[in-house]
Amino acid sequence: NKKAFVELLFWKSPAAVCEMTKGYSSLQEGEGTTRSRVPPWTPQQEQELRELYWKYKEVEGGDIIAAILAHLPAPGRTRRQVVKQLVRM
Repeated sequence: NKKAFVELLFWKSPAAVCEMTKGYSSLQEGEGTTRSRVPPWTPQQEQELRELYWKYKEVEGGDIIAAILAHLPAPGRTRRQVVKQLVRM
Protein backbone atom coordinates (compact mmCIF):
# COMPACT_ATOMS: atom_id res chain seq x y z
CA ASN A 1 0.00 0.00 0.00
CA LYS A 2 1.72 3.16 -1.20
CA LYS A 3 -0.34 5.42 1.05
CA ALA A 4 0.21 3.54 4.32
CA PHE A 5 2.65 6.20 5.49
CA VAL A 6 -0.27 8.66 5.76
CA GLU A 7 -2.01 6.35 8.23
CA LEU A 8 1.09 6.30 10.39
CA LEU A 9 0.82 10.06 10.96
CA PHE A 10 -2.21 9.61 13.22
CA TRP A 11 -2.64 7.83 16.55
CA LYS A 12 -3.81 4.24 16.23
CA SER A 13 -5.37 1.85 18.70
CA PRO A 14 -3.90 -1.64 19.02
CA ALA A 15 -6.88 -3.02 17.10
CA ALA A 16 -6.29 -0.61 14.21
CA VAL A 17 -2.60 -1.51 14.07
CA CYS A 18 -3.46 -5.21 14.00
CA GLU A 19 -5.89 -4.55 11.19
CA MET A 20 -3.28 -2.58 9.23
CA THR A 21 -0.64 -5.30 9.54
CA LYS A 22 -2.88 -8.32 8.94
CA GLY A 23 -5.09 -6.72 6.33
CA TYR A 24 -8.29 -4.79 6.59
CA SER A 25 -11.39 -6.64 7.71
CA SER A 26 -9.18 -9.19 9.48
CA LEU A 27 -10.70 -8.55 12.89
CA GLN A 28 -13.40 -10.99 13.83
CA GLU A 29 -16.68 -9.86 15.37
CA GLY A 30 -16.22 -9.10 19.06
CA GLU A 31 -12.55 -8.18 18.78
CA GLY A 32 -10.89 -4.82 19.11
CA THR A 33 -12.99 -1.76 19.84
CA THR A 34 -16.39 -3.41 19.42
CA ARG A 35 -16.19 -5.35 22.68
CA SER A 36 -15.49 -2.26 24.78
CA ARG A 37 -18.62 -0.42 23.75
CA VAL A 38 -21.08 0.48 26.46
CA PRO A 39 -24.64 -0.76 25.93
CA PRO A 40 -26.96 2.17 25.23
CA TRP A 41 -29.46 3.37 27.79
CA THR A 42 -33.03 2.39 27.02
CA PRO A 43 -35.85 4.89 27.62
CA GLN A 44 -37.01 2.76 30.58
CA GLN A 45 -33.55 2.84 32.15
CA GLU A 46 -33.35 6.60 31.62
CA GLN A 47 -36.72 7.04 33.33
CA GLU A 48 -35.62 4.87 36.28
CA LEU A 49 -32.37 6.83 36.53
CA ARG A 50 -34.27 10.11 36.49
CA GLU A 51 -36.64 8.91 39.24
CA LEU A 52 -33.77 7.67 41.39
CA TYR A 53 -31.94 10.95 40.95
CA TRP A 54 -34.93 13.00 42.10
CA LYS A 55 -35.47 10.59 45.00
CA TYR A 56 -31.89 10.79 46.34
CA LYS A 57 -31.10 14.36 45.33
CA GLU A 58 -32.35 15.83 48.59
CA VAL A 59 -30.52 13.38 50.91
CA GLU A 60 -28.12 15.33 53.13
CA GLY A 61 -24.51 14.19 53.41
CA GLY A 62 -24.98 11.16 51.20
CA ASP A 63 -23.38 10.15 47.95
CA ILE A 64 -26.14 10.45 45.37
CA ILE A 65 -24.40 8.29 42.77
CA ALA A 66 -23.68 5.49 45.27
CA ALA A 67 -27.35 5.47 46.29
CA ILE A 68 -28.46 5.38 42.66
CA LEU A 69 -26.06 2.52 41.85
CA ALA A 70 -27.35 0.53 44.83
CA HIS A 71 -30.95 0.82 43.63
CA LEU A 72 -30.44 0.78 39.87
CA PRO A 73 -32.11 -2.35 38.45
CA ALA A 74 -29.77 -2.54 35.42
CA PRO A 75 -26.70 -4.50 36.57
CA GLY A 76 -23.25 -3.80 35.21
CA ARG A 77 -23.43 -0.02 35.07
CA THR A 78 -20.40 1.80 36.43
CA ARG A 79 -20.29 5.00 38.42
CA ARG A 80 -18.79 6.80 35.44
CA GLN A 81 -21.57 5.61 33.11
CA VAL A 82 -24.25 6.81 35.52
CA VAL A 83 -22.62 10.23 35.97
CA LYS A 84 -22.14 10.64 32.22
CA GLN A 85 -25.78 9.74 31.54
CA LEU A 86 -27.05 12.13 34.22
CA VAL A 87 -25.00 14.96 32.72
CA ARG A 88 -26.26 14.09 29.26
CA MET A 89 -29.89 14.08 30.41
